[in-house]
Amino acid sequence: MPKSAYHLYRPQALTSCVVFASPHSSRDYPWSFLRHTVLDEHAIRSSEDAYVDRLFECVTDYGASFLKAGAPRAFVDLNRASDELDPALIEGVRRIGHNPRVASGLGVVPRVVANGRAIYRGKLPMAEAERRIAGYWRPYHDRLQTLLDEARAAFGTSILIDCHSMPHEAAEGAARSGGIRPEIVIGDRFGASADGEIVDRIEAAFTSAGLAVTRNTPFAGAYSTQHYGRPSRSQNAVQIEIDRAIYMDERTIRPSANFHAFRKVLRGIIADIAAIRPGEPSSLAAE
Repeated sequence: MPKSAYHLYRPQALTSCVVFASPHSSRDYPWSFLRHTVLDEHAIRSSEDAYVDRLFECVTDYGASFLKAGAPRAFVDLNRASDELDPALIEGVRRIGHNPRVASGLGVVPRVVANGRAIYRGKLPMAEAERRIAGYWRPYHDRLQTLLDEARAAFGTSILIDCHSMPHEAAEGAARSGGIRPEIVIGDRFGASADGEIVDRIEAAFTSAGLAVTRNTPFAGAYSTQHYGRPSRSQNAVQIEIDRAIYMDERTIRPSANFHAFRKVLRGIIADIAAIRPGEPSSLAAE
């Protein structure tokens, strides 16, 4: 089993209302898990948000907390609801209604990785799914809610930045549909998960750095954005998707020659986002 449910990195002093989280970047694939899959150690990583944790690890320098998943996405998906159980994978689960994420094999315990490649030969017992949810999913989300509560108590509001990466193919697909080819996709559930002023300032941080940004297409945000986005209660949630081609080789799953340069650019963006205080004027607005 993966060694930890999560890894939490705290700043020396909490000066930001922003909480950064990376639910899909864990690389802890224990042998006890790998020996039950039909995939090799490379293929099992194909739906991982590889190196996103390294891109965002500087957030503590700007007074914000950073929560990183301890278990990999192929083992348990922390960006799904705990009841998104796949009847095609989990024994004893009844099919109730249609959930497109579950139907595609991407429930809370995934049946497939990228390109629909099956992870297992057969089904998993319900007890195994419950063990993963109790041991990894629930502690991660309990901690995340605590961090948001702490930020809101200290600053009057909290902002979750849920950090992800997207296949370059997804960005190309958006361009083929008649839009721009995004390097960054900001997801706010079409305005439902965060105050518009906050989303505007996040977008400005990326565009001021010269990056092409779209909102909600092709990714509007999944469970974390939907669940934690409660702007009427001063709790906001925004999903960030970064085109993997900017900083890594998707085929080899290794950082590219541009990794360090992009991380430097992103550091400035993170500083701008961590400085957001709803209701206060933005320094970017004057530029």
